[in-house]
Amino acid sequence: MSAPILHGGGVTEAAGAFGGEPKDWLDLSTGINPNPVSLPDIPVNAWHRLPDRHLVDTARNAAARHYRSGAILPLPVPGTQSVIQLLSRLAVPGRRVAIFAPTYGEYARVFLAARSAVDEISASDQLTPEHGLAILVNPNNPTGRAYWPDDIIAMARRMKAAGGTLLVDEAFGDTQPDLSVAPFVAEHDNLIVFRSFGKFFGLAGLRLGFVIAGEPVLSAFREWLGPWSVSGPALVIAAASMNGDPHAVQSVIAERKSALDDVLRSIGLKIIGGTPLFALVELEQAARLHAHLCRAHILTRKFDYAPSWLRIGLAPDIAGDTRLAEALRRADLA
Repeated sequence: MSAPILHGGGVTEAAGAFGGEPKDWLDLSTGINPNPVSLPDIPVNAWHRLPDRHLVDTARNAAARHYRSGAILPLPVPGTQSVIQLLSRLAVPGRRVAIFAPTYGEYARVFLAARSAVDEISASDQLTPEHGLAILVNPNNPTGRAYWPDDIIAMARRMKAAGGTLLVDEAFGDTQPDLSVAPFVAEHDNLIVFRSFGKFFGLAGLRLGFVIAGEPVLSAFREWLGPWSVSGPALVIAAASMNGDPHAVQSVIAERKSALDDVLRSIGLKIIGGTPLFALVELEQAARLHAHLCRAHILTRKFDYAPSWLRIGLAPDIAGDTRLAEALRRADLA
């Protein structure tokens, strides 16, 4: 396995390098809603017992409504990272894997570790019959590149004609539901969708995601993960949250993103991409700005493959916006 990828959220490590207590840092390095939804009352039995079937079924039905997946009941998994780790088992022997890049680095890492031939592509016309599996993050992390469902379905059909599978990672899909192809999975047996629960609802520590696919694929993941892979409390929280009003969550996220963009533009930073949960900025002195913000105990996300990029997530409130703005104004980027 290659060296671990540096992800956002490493506040403890940042505090070790730049000082301060982790609790005092403003973590803008992730694409997570900084205002988590309220937790429901969790029955004692959800903690006491192994997850009963009715908890799983309730969460799956809530997920089907929330993701609009129709007859397909999404499979709860312990975070989408857990199923990314298993994806090499879906690779077709002797055929190549296409990954729309740049994107979330764990995909390439997992396939390369399994010695699959990987092609990083930038457009759908680069897909060929040699590709037995293609990976598309939509909307993309970190660029925000987005494909509309009609275009994605056209890709799935092309791959189907060559016996290939298309996997669409919609980790940030809750903030842009019109982009989702979850409602079309039942009509295309070579289409798989991953959804993240924690990013939109602000509960990433719950480690929960969902797989939307035909039953053969869901059965395979269920077997690979083994019994009781998702905790009872996580299932209760998921069902309650997804049965709530997503528009209220979207409204808070939109307000926070507007505030972030205002701060960045007021400083003159160039926003080149992003999603409602983060902005991607480009500047020649990105590494210097990242270090400057760390000295102010504000963590952002830098990229080894794109040294002029910084990804900046949402602050939870106006005080966080002000703290970021003041730190940016003190930066010497000459």
